Amino acid sequence: MRQHLTDSKINAIVGIIDGWTGKLTWNLLIEKIEPTTGRYSRQSLEKQPRIKSAFNIRKEHLRGRSKSSKENLSIVETKLVERLERLEAENNRLKKENNSLLEQFVRWQYNASARGITANQLNEALPSIDREASKPTRNSRPTVFRGDRRVKT
Repeated sequence: MRQHLTDSKINAIVGIIDGWTGKLTWNLLIEKIEPTTGRYSRQSLEKQPRIKSAFNIRKEHLRGRSKSSKENLSIVETKLVERLERLEAENNRLKKENNSLLEQFVRWQYNASARGITANQLNEALPSIDREASKPTRNSRPTVFRGDRRVKT
C-alpha cells in the first residue's frame, strides 16, 4: 500500500523544487525525490497545491532565466548565486502561499459572519481531550448526529 504525502514530505519536495536548477519536468522531479520521500506519481504530486504551485512558479522562473549569466563566475560565486536563486524562489512561493491563505481566511470570515457566528465563538479554545477515556465504557452509548440534534443510540 502506498503511503500518503505527509506535511514533512511535502516540505522536503517543495524545498527540492525551490533549489532546482536546469530543466524541470515532473519525471525529473519524481526521480530526484524518490531516494528521500519514496516514489510518487505525477498525479499524486500535482494534487498537492503547495507542490503544484512551487513547481509552476519554479518552472516559470527557470524559463525566464539567462543561462550566460553564470559563465564567468568562480565556483564560490556560482554556489552563492544558486543559493540566492533558491532563496528568492522560496520567498516568492511563500508569498503566494500566504496570499492564498489570506484569501481563504477572508472567505471563511465572510461565511462565518453570514451564518451569524461571532468572532468570540470562532476564537473559543478547543475542547480538551481526555486521553484516559479513549475506550468506551460499558454504559456509554455512541452519539449519532441527526440534523442539528444529538441522539443517543
